[in-house]
Amino acid sequence: MIKTLLGGMSPTLFLRDYWHKRPLLIRNAIPDFNGLLSPREMRHLAGRDDVESRLIQGSGTRWQFGHGPFNAADFKRLPKTEWTLLVQSLNHWLPEADALLSHFNFIPHARLDDLMVSYAVPGGSVGPHFDSYDVFLLQGQGRRRWQISAQTDLSILDDAPLKILRHFKPEDEWVLGPGDMLYLPPHIAHYGVAEDACTTYSIGFRAPTAEELAHGFLMHLQDTVTLEGRYADPDLRLPAHPSEINRAMLAKIEAMIARIKWSKHDIADFAGRYLSEPKPNVFFDAPDVPLTQAAFNKLASKRGVALNPKSRLLFSGKHFFINGEAFQPEMDEFVFLQQLGDQRRLTPPWVAGLRERFYDWYESGWLEVDTP
Repeated sequence: MIKTLLGGMSPTLFLRDYWHKRPLLIRNAIPDFNGLLSPREMRHLAGRDDVESRLIQGSGTRWQFGHGPFNAADFKRLPKTEWTLLVQSLNHWLPEADALLSHFNFIPHARLDDLMVSYAVPGGSVGPHFDSYDVFLLQGQGRRRWQISAQTDLSILDDAPLKILRHFKPEDEWVLGPGDMLYLPPHIAHYGVAEDACTTYSIGFRAPTAEELAHGFLMHLQDTVTLEGRYADPDLRLPAHPSEINRAMLAKIEAMIARIKWSKHDIADFAGRYLSEPKPNVFFDAPDVPLTQAAFNKLASKRGVALNPKSRLLFSGKHFFINGEAFQPEMDEFVFLQQLGDQRRLTPPWVAGLRERFYDWYESGWLEVDTP
């Protein structure tokens, strides 16, 4: 972790005093940081159909919103002011972006969403809004003016393509230059406007709703719970009203459903699978010409291995989860897998039992031979 990342503050103090509580402005959080890619490289990424990108134009109450991929003609038609290009999950496509995220390892990987980059021309913005998650806003090239507010009025404009706050009343204001960073907890209203052509890197953290978790868990139970038996009523009596669902029938149904139970292990299994599951638009590419297992073992034993930037490897207790799949490794494999999950790469040597597992992940595109 870079010593200046939190303004000289330790992660422990930051988590205690700021995380999920109040904003923090950090000047020169990453010294000499001027961004990770050029506007031209951003436009190239935004032209790919496997990259999530958005183009936002407007100000005030008039906004336009479009999804990528975009072509050169789309950018040529744009005015000189008041538009923003967003590219999501930059860490999936740029090794330097993945490396940048490693400086935020003081937050559990299970909470990390992705690294988004925005390029804005003068006046470019996505409007005053609020997020339901924590975010670090790191300034790359150029300057952006940020206004923030802890206002409780979070009503939004009707019929707008974006969730723009109807009444934004700024309480604090700063201009951020290269390397400056602003941390915002959930529901702090904010409004960023480009002073000149600039890029901003947003490190966002996922915060699923209670409804999303409940829905996911019910789907998990559907896949994992098996109940024996079938509805039966050998004690059926002549009904007074054939159309009535009577108390006896309701009691039988209640008793059958009450047999659905879960334990702490079930919760941990669900959480591991759910939190390591890639987003629906994430796909893994197997190697075009895969190495043989012998060649893979030989090369990996020299260079080490690294998780594909899209992969998520988490653990809970004795169980590990990768990209939505669960497994329990041998005891002598545990410490190596833990290191791979924490650091996202593993240097040799490791126990022989991991060779086959690593090769399976390599063939699936989940793991790579590390690049020197």
